Amino acid sequence: MSKSARNRAQRNVLTKREIPWGSIAFFTVVGVIAVGAISFAFAQSRPSSADGTAAISGVIEKPGLGRDHTTGPVKYETNPPMGGDHDPMWQNCDARVYDRPLRNENAVHSLEHGAVWITYRPGLAGDGLNRLTAKVKATDYTMISPNPGQDAPVVLTAWGKQLKLQDAGDARVDAFLRANVKGPGTPEPGAACGGAKDTA
Repeated sequence: MSKSARNRAQRNVLTKREIPWGSIAFFTVVGVIAVGAISFAFAQSRPSSADGTAAISGVIEKPGLGRDHTTGPVKYETNPPMGGDHDPMWQNCDARVYDRPLRNENAVHSLEHGAVWITYRPGLAGDGLNRLTAKVKATDYTMISPNPGQDAPVVLTAWGKQLKLQDAGDARVDAFLRANVKGPGTPEPGAACGGAKDTA
């Protein structure tokens, strides 16, 4: 090989650019994570009409609820409350059945975490209480308790959403649970639902 050919070969080896696969892989992963985070944030900010609640007749919605912590009593606009300021300690809502009324301020904190709270007037007709209790025992992020002062035999409540029913066997019970357990619009879906207040 001539001297000029050797020089050209050395220049080609020295000037040949390596493809930076490590950098490409790193920035691809960062991009995928960013797109996922943006998509998740968008999904969480979508209005409730994007979830299954809009298709359930009779659901009442209350947007713009406060979320401050307080250890004092809170005057809520609805009974049971649909959200608002609440106690720093949530009510355990990991498929919990309570036989006494709950303190609203603790139960509201559970709603903030994505729980559905089923309340009933004492003396619920037929086997209604048994049916509701069985649903709660089979569904995490739910709780059930009596509520003597409510104006319907059965009320299902999620953060900012409520459904009042006359009959515990109403098919909308299942639809509401599907749409609202850790559902869209919940401020802290999937936050802890156990390890806090375990008594009524």
